[in-house]
Amino acid sequence: MSETQQHVEEPGPSEVRSPLIQQELKRAGVWLALAVAIALVVVLAQPLMLIIGALVLATMMDGGTRLLGRVLPISRGWRLTIVLLSAVAFLVWTFYLTGSSLAEQAQAMRSIVEAQVMRLGGWAQQMGISATPDDLKDLAQQAMSSMGRVTAAVGTAVGAITSAVMMLVLAIFIATEPQLYERGVAWMLPMEKRSQFYRVAQKMGWTLRRLMFGRIIGMSVEGVGTWLLLWVGGVPMAGLLGILTGLLAFLPNIGAIVSGVLIVLVGFSGGTDTGLYAVGVYLAVQIIDGYLIVPMVAKRAVDLAPALVLAAQILFGALFGIIGLFLADPIVAMIKVYLEERSKALKAKNDARLMRPADS
Repeated sequence: MSETQQHVEEPGPSEVRSPLIQQELKRAGVWLALAVAIALVVVLAQPLMLIIGALVLATMMDGGTRLLGRVLPISRGWRLTIVLLSAVAFLVWTFYLTGSSLAEQAQAMRSIVEAQVMRLGGWAQQMGISATPDDLKDLAQQAMSSMGRVTAAVGTAVGAITSAVMMLVLAIFIATEPQLYERGVAWMLPMEKRSQFYRVAQKMGWTLRRLMFGRIIGMSVEGVGTWLLLWVGGVPMAGLLGILTGLLAFLPNIGAIVSGVLIVLVGFSGGTDTGLYAVGVYLAVQIIDGYLIVPMVAKRAVDLAPALVLAAQILFGALFGIIGLFLADPIVAMIKVYLEERSKALKAKNDARLMRPADS
């Protein structure tokens, strides 16, 4: 007793017009695109960091151009040219006046730091600590060598110069007409997503401009203040220490620690009184920057937790090397702005959905 069962044809893989097949293809496409995106991020990590660095430089140029526009009613191109020429003139003037002396001071500082590390290692052995001076030097070398896996492109002097030039040229192109590139990115998005993109991009630009402005002010205050105070106190190599402190001030948390170690080591090389004075100078400059400059400028725009910034620096430094270390703070700030704006959009959408039955 067999009954004939009616066979029902179902769509196969070749029937792409079927809604079921189209849905499965979309799901497979999403996963494939995600895998390709992850692979591209791993392979193109260095170029991506250079592009982000160019965006940060373009933001600094744009901020200077906007600030100059408040006092000079000229076209944007001329204002950007003035900003670039002023920056180049400052760098040329600085290295022309102090280039030879800074080179000599750098060589002397290296010898002083090595001698102080050896003394510190000897003191540690006297206190019963098994670490030797050679162990301390090996630890420092290992820390520097483990800064990242993807820094091969900038590992040599030629690679570093090439990357810096590429990043600078890209930043100039973006800063010349930022709205052109903003509209180009928005063109690749769906129509309903573009207004949200413009809003997020505007907020990111506003945040980065103020973050970089606060960073430049902090670098200037720390660099000039350290140089003048150390020079007045007779600390050796005050000019070089001031420049290094100003440059390292671009790195929150980590930069202050590194510059502080250098100031203390060089200070105590001139005697106990000089070392204690150097410690006082370092603390005074950090207090002024931390309690006056940063709260007035940077925290109003971003308000990033110090632990979050330090964790991001460790993570990006391990993944992307020295470039990631420098760009960790701006990247975290942009991610924070995106998450805040997305949260606001979702909240507004949810509120509108809840209010709809009451209106009807």
